[in-house]
Amino acid sequence: MTSRDRIQTLLRSHPGEYLSGEKISHLLHISRAAVWKQVKVLRESGFDIEAKHSLGYRLVAAPDLLDGADIEAGLACRLIGQRVVSLTETDSTNIQARRIAEEGAIEGTVVVADQQNSGRGRLGRSWESPSGVNLYCSILLRPKIPVQQAPQLTFLSAVAVVETLEDVCHLSAEVKWPNDILVNGAKICGLLNEMNAETEQIHFVILGVGVNLNMTASQFPDGLNYPATSALLETGKAVDRLVFLRAFIQRLDLYYSEFLREGFSPIRRRWESLCKLINVQVEVDQGSHRCCGTVVGLDVDGALRLQLNNGKVERILAGDIRPTEKK
Repeated sequence: MTSRDRIQTLLRSHPGEYLSGEKISHLLHISRAAVWKQVKVLRESGFDIEAKHSLGYRLVAAPDLLDGADIEAGLACRLIGQRVVSLTETDSTNIQARRIAEEGAIEGTVVVADQQNSGRGRLGRSWESPSGVNLYCSILLRPKIPVQQAPQLTFLSAVAVVETLEDVCHLSAEVKWPNDILVNGAKICGLLNEMNAETEQIHFVILGVGVNLNMTASQFPDGLNYPATSALLETGKAVDRLVFLRAFIQRLDLYYSEFLREGFSPIRRRWESLCKLINVQVEVDQGSHRCCGTVVGLDVDGALRLQLNNGKVERILAGDIRPTEKK
């Protein structure tokens, strides 16, 4: 951490309090002149820091930035978040996570960006990624599990996002197979997981997460394949992206540790409890093939289990699902 990062972290950890230049100097082992200089730099970066004679410095307000030092500070995580790569602008956090994974980055590394120029969703669809409003992040994992179990991690990240939306934004969300999260029928989050593996060995998995937090209606592009929304549009309140990301990382770390210990069953149960299509009649569009049936849950590898009208249960590995229209 730089002196600037250490000063802002110290001020954040003492909300509403004044810290004297002498105390900051003593705690961080830097000169008082260096403290004054770095406070000046922070102010120029958008931090509102009040200074009072004989009292010291107090953080009044901080800009909505996703700074790596702020994200890492005090995270009580076992694996995820040990290292955070924070980017102002990038093509795609998944692309950058893949690059550093191939260079040997440690498991649990989080790549986060303020803006993406080439954000991607499922089936190569673009993901609108304007600056300063949403969460775009990718998490590098190196699980020692069979290759066929890797898709299970999509459901793990989905559960973590839904529960973070509830805890931080007080929003009730639902999961939609295979990798979407909805609020009031509109998409608020997409997940894009990618894997590098051989026949019997996973080298790494990238969990890509895009959550619409503070996006306004005018920022959504025309012609979307699916209705979209954001936490701001649903609640009328802006979301602190730093608070949301830290809460998400901690929950994901908790569930990933559980997954490594206990397997897919606990996550599968949570995901099914969040899916409103369980026991509902649906249509599944697989391009050249369309079928109808009742969703009865997930299989052990994350495939959708669909009970057809003849009673047979079919495994759905890919496709778009929608409730059957009532006639």
